[in-house]
Amino acid sequence: MHKTLIIAAVALSGVVLTSLGLPESTPTHKTVTVAPAESSKPFSDTLNWKLLGQIKYIKKPSKDYPEGVMYPIINTQLKAKQGKQVVMTGFVVPIDNKSYALSKNVFASCFFCGKAGPETIMGIKMKEPMRFKTDQYVTLKGTFRYNDSDVEDWIYHIEDAEVVKK
Repeated sequence: MHKTLIIAAVALSGVVLTSLGLPESTPTHKTVTVAPAESSKPFSDTLNWKLLGQIKYIKKPSKDYPEGVMYPIINTQLKAKQGKQVVMTGFVVPIDNKSYALSKNVFASCFFCGKAGPETIMGIKMKEPMRFKTDQYVTLKGTFRYNDSDVEDWIYHIEDAEVVKK
């Protein structure tokens, strides 16, 4: 009887997990095709989470935090992309009822839960207002901006963003 209950519980959990439809893995690099009106050439992701994760921090005092705050030191590859159009793929995480962030991880494992660092999330500013589902996996194109001075803001941003692929 005990063995039957264990087998039933394992089978039920498998059905539940399968029905969630979560992606099996998070690709770090893939080719995306832009709508023909914009370009007839496919392009590769210009950013990926591995590149964004290549970051160091330095502790500096600030007016609001005299004991010191960890400021990011942005790598030279990312500095070269400042203000340029990029493509980035990740999971959509709601911030409030109007704004979202793009995350390396699903909401349950994202930066807010303490299971990742601030380099695993990007602020999104959409070109046109849009609604997303939590953990929706998307590819966005937009203007890249990094922040290495305001500790109250995201380190990475994608602005004037448009969905390239849902």
